[in-house]
Amino acid sequence: MHHAPWLPIALAEQGVRSFGPGASNPRVTEYHVGTNIEGYDDKASWCSSFVHWSLAKVGIQGTSSALARSWLTWGEPLEEPVAGCVTVLWREHPSSWKGHVGLFQRIEGEHIYLLGGNQLEEVRVHSYTLSTVLAYRWPANAL
Repeated sequence: MHHAPWLPIALAEQGVRSFGPGASNPRVTEYHVGTNIEGYDDKASWCSSFVHWSLAKVGIQGTSSALARSWLTWGEPLEEPVAGCVTVLWREHPSSWKGHVGLFQRIEGEHIYLLGGNQLEEVRVHSYTLSTVLAYRWPANAL
């Protein structure tokens, strides 16, 4: 049985959002701590930073990268998603360097729902097209 102790921590962050032009949410800046964009404001892409922060709160080392696709080689692959697993999506094109990462919530039809940061500029559950999923990952040695 997979248990994701980071999920309640991430869920408690719902509603944290980017501030408007000329300001930055210090909580989002905190998400960047420990990544390669530590010190950046909330205008930098922060989906990966949010996942990294959520895992770090329970002592699990993330990728230390702000790049969503950095999670493709992190941890162990899962054949099927489980609650809270790290889910990596492609953006623009499957072979692009661009992506998105969040924590798995559920699948409904052709949509996957992820809890993540920088989803419409806030921490929230949002749906994506299921066909954009590249990988489901779980912390190594936690299977």
